[in-house]
Amino acid sequence: MLFINTRPTDRAQTLTQCLTQAGVAVVELPLLVLSARPFSPELQTLYQRLCDTDVIVVVSPTAVEIGMQYLQQSGLHLAQLEHIEWIAVGQTTAQALKKYQIESLVPAVETSEGMLGLSIFENRENLKKIAFWRGEGGRQFMMQHCQSRQIEVLNFVLYERHLPATTLEKYTAMLLILSDFSVPYVVCISSEASWLNWLDLNVSNLNLIPQCHYLVLGERLYQILQEHKRKAGMCFNISILDNLKASTVLQQIQQLQRNV
Repeated sequence: MLFINTRPTDRAQTLTQCLTQAGVAVVELPLLVLSARPFSPELQTLYQRLCDTDVIVVVSPTAVEIGMQYLQQSGLHLAQLEHIEWIAVGQTTAQALKKYQIESLVPAVETSEGMLGLSIFENRENLKKIAFWRGEGGRQFMMQHCQSRQIEVLNFVLYERHLPATTLEKYTAMLLILSDFSVPYVVCISSEASWLNWLDLNVSNLNLIPQCHYLVLGERLYQILQEHKRKAGMCFNISILDNLKASTVLQQIQQLQRNV
């Protein structure tokens, strides 16, 4: 069995190492690279509005890194934000916030849907303003939900997501070794953007898509892949992950190996 590790290069190493040590063959094929957007007058205005915000949702370690850098650049200090509740999408993001002595809430399921299950959204009546530190195109579902509840949303688009320049070359090399492994190949899909990039890579090799078993993060992504199956008339299996911890992914792969 071959695992195709599609995580960004800076996040792939821990997962690759864990799976390799467990005897799983891994090929790295990053589907996303994150690059900071320049600090702009629009971001400066958003930062000046943070002081009366109730909640800041931080979606990734990259959002922590860029968000804190630009916070300093805006002239604000963390001490001015002590009243704010922080939400981290995932334990890795929470650990990144801890470097700044910030404790955060983390949903059990590391998705937008998981965040909606946090008590702060279910029980807090006076939630008026929420900020999102995110990348281009991410967390639309969560922001739309907040707006439907008449919660003002501050939308910090801190970085962009692209297909890495080296991925096409890696994809071509990967195709040459696929015959050495039995199907299904296991592919981790962590976002809609990575799924769309995977489809683009395979536009001339559509038969590879149904030869894979997909591990997807959360229910919404599961439904997106199910919809593609229906529209494309394809047949492939999908399993839902609650998080992207290496131990969680390994456990799912081992379960698949037992079922083969």
